[in-house]
Amino acid sequence: MSKPTLTARFLTTEAGAPVADNQNSATAGAGGPLVLQDQHLLEKLARFNRERIPERVVHARGSGAYGYFEVTDDVTAFTRAGFLDTVGKRTGTFIRFSTVADSLGGPDAARDPRGFALKFYTEEGNYDLVGNNTPVFFIKDPIKFPDFIHSQKRDPFTGKQEPDNVWDFWAHSPEATHQITWLMGDRGIPASYRHMNGYGSHTYQWTNAEGEAFFVKYHFKTNQGIRCLSGEQAAELAGKDPNSHQTDLLQSIERGIYPSWTLYAQIMPAAEAAHYRFNPFDLTKVWPHADYPLQRVGRLVLDRNPDNVFAEVEQSAFSPNNFVPGIGPSPDKMLQGRLFAYADAHRYRLGVNHTQLPVNAPKGVAGGRADNYGRDGLMAANGYDRHAKNYEPNSYGGPVQTNEALSAPLAVSGHTGTHEAPAHTKDDDFFQAGELYRLMSEDERKRLVETIAGGLSQVGRDDVIEKNLAHFHAADPDYGKRVEARVQELRED
Repeated sequence: MSKPTLTARFLTTEAGAPVADNQNSATAGAGGPLVLQDQHLLEKLARFNRERIPERVVHARGSGAYGYFEVTDDVTAFTRAGFLDTVGKRTGTFIRFSTVADSLGGPDAARDPRGFALKFYTEEGNYDLVGNNTPVFFIKDPIKFPDFIHSQKRDPFTGKQEPDNVWDFWAHSPEATHQITWLMGDRGIPASYRHMNGYGSHTYQWTNAEGEAFFVKYHFKTNQGIRCLSGEQAAELAGKDPNSHQTDLLQSIERGIYPSWTLYAQIMPAAEAAHYRFNPFDLTKVWPHADYPLQRVGRLVLDRNPDNVFAEVEQSAFSPNNFVPGIGPSPDKMLQGRLFAYADAHRYRLGVNHTQLPVNAPKGVAGGRADNYGRDGLMAANGYDRHAKNYEPNSYGGPVQTNEALSAPLAVSGHTGTHEAPAHTKDDDFFQAGELYRLMSEDERKRLVETIAGGLSQVGRDDVIEKNLAHFHAADPDYGKRVEARVQELRED
């Protein structure tokens, strides 16, 4: 038998042994039953059974890309974050866009908020900014989050999303009115991931070199311009290409048309938060730009597609508790809940060593990996010096604490307990929803009313409909009157 050339690549088993035949299983004689000793067959089938990991409960359907963030304006008066300390400085990034409510197999062109999760590979560690394409959300307390998602997901009996569940939860959650107005409006279905804004949504804290604290909100404004789909356009596109947004992002970057966003920040001195006219840490509200104007920070550019969607998009893990010096949390209750929930979700889906996966590893730091005393567990990959200790403090030169807090401390007072948020002068659930409605053109209002009424009219219980209509009336009398009239018309048809 002639030997293969030295340049040939041999197929191997997982253990690296060469595979003689990848077309035929081993049998007991020609045409006989399979034999248990066919290690290659068993390994292939066993691995195939384990190819998929649990999909994300929310944000399951996603697309991702690599790029960079470049500082364009000096913000050192507000934060000592190293990746923001010099105009012109670039930091590598990875972003994951996603829909929220649907499963991994759902269409991209759905009426749903879009995740906008960004990982900065800074020299001080990874900074994760986990936001959406809307500046607000449906709820303001994380204890309601599992119930909210259950109401939006498939019903356990019918196996499909039910308008009764969706609108029943919203009927009992008046704070959702602002986000409903966003979602049901013209920006509810982005035409692509490139043509939508991104927001940190939560309030975060910046701390400068002098220890002064500021509260900030992030706004990523698309440089491609806002483009959205109508309900009819989206339904047609979802039928033709369920992967429409993934296709657009992939092809755009492959053609060298690199999507970009300009980052702006709203910056509030920490001392002003307590006396602001509404709770500045309420995720259902925005800060009016007249109060805190947008200040430019830099630009985000996406210029490289992942080589493997599963390894780099599905296994990417973002957690809002991944802060760097100069950036920290605020008292935003939803953010506080996410500080635990996101990291815990990744430990469940990917394992305790998910931060060792290349897409999640802290590339920017010295040595290109985390330096701590975590060891072992499933899929432990990082090699350590065989003499390195796995405890701290020690006398063997292991890593030590810096004694420098990442951000300024948050002031606390009062007694522990389940408190409602303290009321501010404009702390109601409807004022900003009404403001948003009044900003819309007449055509935008008509489309908003039609979209809301189309869903609400399918609800079976009159009391649920009445509760939701009361929310729209409270936001703006004209808003409520139009929705009520259109729901009645649709129910009479």
